[in-house]
Amino acid sequence: MQDTIIRVTGLKKTFNTTKVLNGVDFSIERGQIVALLGSNGAGKTTIIKILSSLLQQDAGTVTIDGYNVATQPDKVRGVISLTGQFAAVDEILTGRENLILVARLRDVPNPRKVAQELLTQFGLLDAADRRAGIYSGGMTRKLDIAMSLVGKPAVIFLDEPTTGLDPEARHEVWNTIKDLSSRGTTILLTTQYLEEAEQLANRIAILHGGNIIADGTLSELKKLLPPAKKEYIEKQPSLEDIFFAITGKKGAEK
Repeated sequence: MQDTIIRVTGLKKTFNTTKVLNGVDFSIERGQIVALLGSNGAGKTTIIKILSSLLQQDAGTVTIDGYNVATQPDKVRGVISLTGQFAAVDEILTGRENLILVARLRDVPNPRKVAQELLTQFGLLDAADRRAGIYSGGMTRKLDIAMSLVGKPAVIFLDEPTTGLDPEARHEVWNTIKDLSSRGTTILLTTQYLEEAEQLANRIAILHGGNIIADGTLSELKKLLPPAKKEYIEKQPSLEDIFFAITGKKGAEK
């Protein structure tokens, strides 16, 4: 039996005269990674803000782990965590001090032990006592996500978590997200990178025109396309082809 942890029904939001969300419906099962795709201005961040109780919807219902976001925001905040587009790391503090600070703010018992466990989990022990301001982009984002895990939230919202990272750092964050999911954490992420959604998501939802216009696994979404056409393209010779043709070695030394 599926365990629905996030349920969104008829979600609407208008800014001035611009309708951003026009009746959004979707649900997420416990432990899933769901990627929310859409062009700039489609409303992805607006959805994240509403689900994390930072913005009031105009209409619709959102429940997270059985709590209503509009009427029980304090309960909702106790089971979620949000990592925004920009890291919320204090660059003056060390990695360890950042984690201890968040643990104390969340009134988590034994903050130093919690910090040690998260530093170990995220492979940051060697840099634990260095100032966060000198961390690489990938390390900063990993610390940011680690801070989101203080208190062991059931749901994490990741709003474009790898924006601005180099490919190596991006893959580090991907591995972190996969590990979180394997431990049972439910993740809703927004992204501009289609490859990121392919690599991470159990399900993909596409937001367009204020509505979810497609929602399913990658395989299910592929079925929405017409059968692929076979096209034959003349292959241009590569420098390698030219080299072996001229030398007459026919790739013998490849």
